[in-house]
Amino acid sequence: MGKREPRARTIDGMTDVIVVGGGVIGLTAAIRLQQRGAAVTVWTADEPEHTVSSIAAAVWYPTRTDGDPRVLRWATATYAEFRRQIEAGVPGTLLRPTRNLLRHRVTEPPWWAPAADSVELRDGTGPYAHELAFLAPAAEMGAYLRWLRGQVRHLERHTVRRLDEVPAPVVVNATGLAAGELCGDPAVHPVRGHVVIAENPGLDESLRDEEDPAGVTYVHPRRTDVVLGGSFEVGRGDTDPDPAEAAAIVERCTRLVPRLAGARILADRIGLRPARHGGPRVEREDSPDGRRIVHAYGHGGAGMTLSWGCADEVTRLALD
Repeated sequence: MGKREPRARTIDGMTDVIVVGGGVIGLTAAIRLQQRGAAVTVWTADEPEHTVSSIAAAVWYPTRTDGDPRVLRWATATYAEFRRQIEAGVPGTLLRPTRNLLRHRVTEPPWWAPAADSVELRDGTGPYAHELAFLAPAAEMGAYLRWLRGQVRHLERHTVRRLDEVPAPVVVNATGLAAGELCGDPAVHPVRGHVVIAENPGLDESLRDEEDPAGVTYVHPRRTDVVLGGSFEVGRGDTDPDPAEAAAIVERCTRLVPRLAGARILADRIGLRPARHGGPRVEREDSPDGRRIVHAYGHGGAGMTLSWGCADEVTRLALD
């Protein structure tokens, strides 16, 4: 494909933006840009319901994310936006009481506590020294991605191999794992995640035991099903089925929540989180041909948790 000249403006005078990437980061950025008056088109290699975002457990929590002030700002804004959407009845959104079970002693709440409502550090029981209790927004990603897709005015199927082929004066690069090759960024790497979906036997509380010696363990109930996890395998890039691993996940989760015993298994899903050493890259790059490129990738397993706050920052970088 030859290089095309970027269009400077649309006919009604609005800034022309192409967002490359149809996952949760790309779609939320597109919506915020539209709200600021930009003429936005999303280019995506896959329909949103087939992106890695569709596999996410999608419970608000800055998992495996360092306490950077920007990240705290994004997490805070995203938490507030999800609470607003839950109150408004946005499809796929819900609120869950959550407990993080800690096998080590801590003296104060974590760095992300100011972003969430009523984070409480409690004494633990059994093998747990402490637990963190808070309210966490969650998203049933099938319904939520469909809702996000419905808010975007223009979405087209394209596979982008070079960012300089994208014909717009402003380009948002929300390509996730593909950004490593597109940008020549060696810090981008996959983190393999495995979850099992089971029928919900009546659970309404999310639990995490990330320090389980047998493997990271979490139980995230949704309206009719429950996400059982999981795995966090840095650098592993395959999505081959692993029945033994799935069985081990179910066993760990049932040990944590005995009410899961006998719950019918509905699905087994494996995806690659788009992680980046040094944290997410959200910054502007002015290209030699005068275009503005805004990068937004490398969120790892915290895409949902940081999405709307990153979308706000992307919009400032793109239009201000």
